[in-house]
Amino acid sequence: MTNDTQFSSILLGNAVKEFSKLPGIGKRTALRLALHLLRQSKEDVENFGNTFIALRNEIQYCNVCHNISDTEVCQICSDTRRDATTVCVVENINDVLSIENTQQYKGLYHVLGGVISPMDGIGPADLAIDQLIQRAETGNIKEIILALSPTMEGDTTNFYLYKKLAKFAIEISTIAKGISIGNELEYADEITLGRSIINRTPYKIN
Repeated sequence: MTNDTQFSSILLGNAVKEFSKLPGIGKRTALRLALHLLRQSKEDVENFGNTFIALRNEIQYCNVCHNISDTEVCQICSDTRRDATTVCVVENINDVLSIENTQQYKGLYHVLGGVISPMDGIGPADLAIDQLIQRAETGNIKEIILALSPTMEGDTTNFYLYKKLAKFAIEISTIAKGISIGNELEYADEITLGRSIINRTPYKIN
């Protein structure tokens, strides 16, 4: 299917165009999805659409860890069964989901919202670093796990965080090197990622 494909329906063409904006969705897949929706009942399609409208309009970010949430404090932070003395620092929400799927970590999280990347114009002020420092200042945290992807940007961010956190009486550790250098954390398999969390080591400046 070429980019200049002509549809007999402008409405169908618009639907294909919108689906094609999604990551990993080409024109052929977009057409299959649009035609699939046409075969569903109007009620099902309305429910489908309303689900994403509600997601966009009503989703919140946790006041504590900056994970996505339906309330001001997410389910993870409000779960009294979790270890509130341990905080795992991750780049994004996908990383939270990846680590949770391992079922090997029972502490809390802190989502930075990215990593320091001067090439992309992202500096410390663009990330939720000040909020992490504020959590450290409470004195309730005993360990902070730096679980950023082992990329140049991730290592730079780890080093920056370590320098900021070193003044606190907190153990600073990093996930074990089971993740290949240069790989994104979210693409690691659950077993490897789980072992990397369990076998975490004290952070050291190379």
